[in-house]
Amino acid sequence: MKINGVFEGGGVKGIALAGGVSAAMERGYTFHEVAGTSSGAIVAAFLAAGYTGEEMKELIIRAPFKSFMQRSPIFNTKIIGPAARLLLKKGLYSGEALEHWVAKQLAAKGVRTFGDLLPNQLRIIASDITQGKLLVLPNDIAQYGMDPAKLSVAKAVRMSTSIPYFFDPVRIRHNIKSSEKTKPFSEQFVYIVDGGLLSNFPLWVFDNEMPRDKRIPVIGFQLVGKNDLQMHDIRGPFTMLEALFSTMLSAHDERYIEQKNRFRTVKIPTLGVGNTQFNLSKELSMSLYDSGFRASNAYFKGWSASSYEENYEKYVMRPPVKS
Repeated sequence: MKINGVFEGGGVKGIALAGGVSAAMERGYTFHEVAGTSSGAIVAAFLAAGYTGEEMKELIIRAPFKSFMQRSPIFNTKIIGPAARLLLKKGLYSGEALEHWVAKQLAAKGVRTFGDLLPNQLRIIASDITQGKLLVLPNDIAQYGMDPAKLSVAKAVRMSTSIPYFFDPVRIRHNIKSSEKTKPFSEQFVYIVDGGLLSNFPLWVFDNEMPRDKRIPVIGFQLVGKNDLQMHDIRGPFTMLEALFSTMLSAHDERYIEQKNRFRTVKIPTLGVGNTQFNLSKELSMSLYDSGFRASNAYFKGWSASSYEENYEKYVMRPPVKS
């Protein structure tokens, strides 16, 4: 049976989403269209390219996460180096290594741009912090004078995974109107960062697109366990920024999910792992994958199309009236 999949962002915990995909596939579900934010965008992109959950597990386990956090020696001087890089580049790490890794995996499946995929097969969420708006890629890239079909999938993933202050924002030149050409060159660019800033779990992206007889169920894969009063060790400005962003991601879509979307959400326990815990052991990575597999397997074991339709009509098409 066809389903549309939505994958929440969660940094290095994305391997748990791969476990969720594997369980769904083993039960005979195929992913028609997919969407995701941050690490969820990576999983969605790999899925759209043709990777299975099991294949994604192997890719993520072998991923050189430490290389994603390399920077020029000039910026490695204790305290001063990172501060200088943050001032000049607006991030502690570039994000280029992550983009190149994603591009390599996608190219192995013959995917480089969105034009290599079916229309609407993949949607990636990012945030334009210059103009203060959410972007659904690739279509929204047209707002900047670019052809959505020619947008690199890996570049879109990099935009969605650019955790503010941790990775550099992606700069793209705005579609300048003739009346604005006198603007200084530096003001002709916008900054794109992690989609989780505005929507970390974009279940809404597929809503109200099809009549009931053509509607494809939308199933979200959410990483839970982030609100268990986990204390952040704040020792300075960098750890404070990390704590700030982590807190925001943890709470951003929670009320939206609890109110009307539990029936279409696979909740995956994340075992207390943090978003930027890039030194995960293979054993802990496997535990996250297994957690995703078990949660997804349990969800689909009790799932039915008729029950889904009943709840969709009740909670999404006719949401409860606020008191």
